[in-house]
Amino acid sequence: MMPPHGKRQHLPPLKVFSDLPDSVIDDILMRLPLRDAVRTSILSKKWRYNWCRLPQLTVDETLWQTTKDLISPTIKFTNIIYHLLALHTGPICKFILSISDRVNCPKIDNLICFLSRNGIQHLVLQLPFRGNLYKLPSSFFTCSQLRHLVLRQCLIRSSPLFKGFDRLISLELGGVTISSEFLGSLISKCPLLENLVLKHVDTSNPTEISALKLRSFVFIGNIHLIDLKIVPLLSKITYEPTEFSVEAGYNLAKIFESIPALEHLSWSNYNFQVDDAGPAEVIPTRLPSALNSLKRLYLSWITLGEFFEFSFALCLIRSSPYIEEIEIEGCVDVDGEYYEPVPRDAVDEIPASFSDMTFYHLRTVKIKSLAGADAEMQLIKVLLAKSPMLVRMVIEPYELEESLKAEITKFQRASSKAEIVYSVD
Repeated sequence: MMPPHGKRQHLPPLKVFSDLPDSVIDDILMRLPLRDAVRTSILSKKWRYNWCRLPQLTVDETLWQTTKDLISPTIKFTNIIYHLLALHTGPICKFILSISDRVNCPKIDNLICFLSRNGIQHLVLQLPFRGNLYKLPSSFFTCSQLRHLVLRQCLIRSSPLFKGFDRLISLELGGVTISSEFLGSLISKCPLLENLVLKHVDTSNPTEISALKLRSFVFIGNIHLIDLKIVPLLSKITYEPTEFSVEAGYNLAKIFESIPALEHLSWSNYNFQVDDAGPAEVIPTRLPSALNSLKRLYLSWITLGEFFEFSFALCLIRSSPYIEEIEIEGCVDVDGEYYEPVPRDAVDEIPASFSDMTFYHLRTVKIKSLAGADAEMQLIKVLLAKSPMLVRMVIEPYELEESLKAEITKFQRASSKAEIVYSVD
């Protein structure tokens, strides 16, 4: 559209960029990917080196990917790190380094040393899965301002320089190699640690975890290598055992005995192995010490037609008198060939095993991939009959069968408000 009197309006000169306050420029740069932030250098002289004082930096493959890969990614990465070390000024509060498998892990010791001297608070090192693990330099242990730390594919060895991370709140280790002794020491020397994630951590012996402020714990790996020793405030746990073998005389209660504040438990049962023992020998009817603080129980990949796994689920439910929410995501064996199916007498004993229990706080139940086995139906029947405050039970069957729906609808309910929702996801 032409302006009045036929006069053309001209865009303001580039000087407008130079007139912006530094705070506005910094805010703009913080919202841009690092590659685009560097490109703003051409806008004006004032913008030329503004990116050099960014307190948050993400270095990943977007910086060295081009349509014409005439130079190897490793060389490009090395040049980028060199320019960062040479040009950056001021503190770096957050730094994310993500190197793809295409890039050979270069020496980044100088980068770690640089960050340790520039107030790093949030550090993420995601290194390639292939090749040798990157050994953290001694300067890493002098990052005294750290509050959030993520390390993947690293070799962590003890250092005389390590006195502890006094400000660390969250720690995530994935695919790292570290001795069990130093892992325990590392955790115990983080007095403010609240969130801990351990994924496929390579340790040879069990690790004792003592953390007075710990509130959330995620663990993926061999559960026998973890010993929660002193965790008085720990309220949320996610366990995904990659190995969980039990044998006669195994003390299942040991996994749960030192978690007095546990409120939320999530258990993904990917690999349950039993060695020459029956369920009664390794899985008690209920734990010796009740989970009195537990409010939410989530069980996934539980094969409810398998005697051991079903007994494990029942043990946790019976041990949670104040439970408010239960969700079970079943795993169906379409062939019905279970290692040890739930026997008829065990199914008949289910109501008696709950005879002294009433779930006065249970409000919601969700069971996914229901196969309609007798043991599953008996569990649903007991929960409906023993939960006077139940509001909603959601049943998602593996296959839609009207006969199952009709049978469940007839079950007696302790709660007049209990709604049963039967649907296929």
